[in-house]
Amino acid sequence: MKIALASFLQVAIVGLGLLALPAAGLAQASKPGWVTDQPKALEKAKSEKKLVLMDFTGSDWCGWCMKLDKEVFSTPEFQKYAQDHLVLVELDFPHKKVLPPALKTQNDGLQQKYGIEGYPTIIVLDGQGKKLGELGYQPGGPTAFIAALDKLKAGS
Repeated sequence: MKIALASFLQVAIVGLGLLALPAAGLAQASKPGWVTDQPKALEKAKSEKKLVLMDFTGSDWCGWCMKLDKEVFSTPEFQKYAQDHLVLVELDFPHKKVLPPALKTQNDGLQQKYGIEGYPTIIVLDGQGKKLGELGYQPGGPTAFIAALDKLKAGS
């Protein structure tokens, strides 16, 4: 009986550990080249003299967010621009995925700090953390979006 109970407990513990793995993996941004740790992104932007682009998104339910990702963020033109000029931060508010508690706390705090009321909302910061502006979905693909970013940068 003791051996059976011990074996059951070992299987249960391993099973629970495997269940936790996908949740732990969600700490990574869902898009390549994006990070989820806003304070580290700000440090990187400061040291590399780049802007921070924070994407407040509902990655698994928000149609406009998915459209912005497909038409702008996933394009080679935007990815090249971002590599040279931006540190990209995904602040996700999913319905189906479960975020790790620390990530959810960070995202909720930033949502309150910047008064985010809808998705997608893009907040652009300079390397010092000063807000340069706010964007959302706009037609015109990466060219129009990059032009809007350059306008915010020029106004800083």
